[in-house]
Amino acid sequence: MAHRIDTIAKALGARFEGDGAICVTGASEPATASANQIALAMDPKYAAGLQEGQARAAMLWEGASLADFPLEAAIFVPRPRLAMAGLSRVFDPGPEIAPGIHPSAVIDPSAEIGEGAAIGPFTYIGRGVKIGPQARIAAQVYIAEGAQIGAQALIHSGVRIMAHVKIGDRFICNPNAVLGGDGFSFVTPEKSGVEEIRDTVGKRAEIREQHWTRIHSLGTVEIGHDVEIGANSTVDRGTIRATKIGNGTKLDNLVCVGHNVQIGEDCMLCGQVGIAGSTKIGNRVVLGGQTGVSDNIFIGDDVIAGGSTKIFTNAPAGRVLLGSPAVKMETQVEIQKSLRRLPRLFAQFADLRKTVADLRENKGTE
Repeated sequence: MAHRIDTIAKALGARFEGDGAICVTGASEPATASANQIALAMDPKYAAGLQEGQARAAMLWEGASLADFPLEAAIFVPRPRLAMAGLSRVFDPGPEIAPGIHPSAVIDPSAEIGEGAAIGPFTYIGRGVKIGPQARIAAQVYIAEGAQIGAQALIHSGVRIMAHVKIGDRFICNPNAVLGGDGFSFVTPEKSGVEEIRDTVGKRAEIREQHWTRIHSLGTVEIGHDVEIGANSTVDRGTIRATKIGNGTKLDNLVCVGHNVQIGEDCMLCGQVGIAGSTKIGNRVVLGGQTGVSDNIFIGDDVIAGGSTKIFTNAPAGRVLLGSPAVKMETQVEIQKSLRRLPRLFAQFADLRKTVADLRENKGTE
C-alpha cells in the first residue's frame, strides 16, 4: 500500500518540506533505497547514503536542510526512534489472517467469539473461552477452556494459552509462547539439601537421598492491557494465586516468568530474562538481556538492570544495577576497573617482594 509523504508526516506529528504528494510503499536504509521507498537518515552519520540510493524522499533529523540532499521531499523528526515506531506501524501489514473463522478451526460451541474476530486454520478454542472483538488469531493456536482474551488481540502461530488465563485488550503474542503452563514447584518429604544450604549458606550436615514431590498449580495467569509477549517465552500459572503482568509491559523472546510472580506496569524484560517464583516487580522496571532474578524478592519501581545482572536480594526503587551479584552500576564499573588492574598490581607486588628479599639478603652478608 502506498502512502503520501504529507499523510505520513501528519500521522507522525512531524513537519515536512517539498512535494508532499510523493507516494512511498516502504522504508529502507539510505544507500539501498529505491525511488518508491522513504530513506531513513535520521542522524547525520547516515546522510552520505542518500547520495548512493535512489530515494526521492527521506526522514531526516531536525535541523537538517532539504536543499543539501538529492531529495524532493523530507520529513523532519526530533526523536528518531519514536518516529520509527510510527513509521513501522504504517508499513507493517501484520500476519495474513483471513477474515472470519477458517473451516478447519475447532471451536467449542460454548465459546464466545467477538464481532469481527478472525481465526486461522487448525486453531483450537476450548469450552467457555471468550475472544474479544477484532481479535486476530493465526493458524495452529491452542486456547484452553475458560481462557479470556480482550479486544484487538494479535496471536501468532503456535501460541499456547492454557486454562482460565485472562488477557486484556490489544494483546500481542509472538510465535510459540506458552501462557499458563504449570509452575516449577517441587518439595521433598524431608528438608532438602537446597533448603539446608539456604539456611546455612553452604554447609551441609550430610548428603542423603531425596525424592521430589510435585506441587500442582491451582492458580492461573492474569495479563493486563497493551502487553506484548515475545516468541518462545513462558509465563507459568500461580500455585494458588495468579501470576500477574501489568498493563503496558513488554516481554522479549525467551523470557521465563515463574509461578506467582507479580510484574507491574510498563516494564520491559529483554531476551533470556528469568524471574524465579513469587518475586514481585514494580512499575517501569527494565531488565537487560540474560538478567536473572531470585525467588521471593522485591524489585522496586523504576529499577534498571544491565545485561547479565543477577539479582539475589531486594532492589530499592530507582536503583541502577549491574553485575553478579548485582550492585550499583557505578560500583560495578569500579570493580571492573580494579579487576583489569590486578595483573599489573600483582606484577608490582612481585617486584616489591623481590626487592625486599634482596635487601634482606644484602643486609645479612654485611
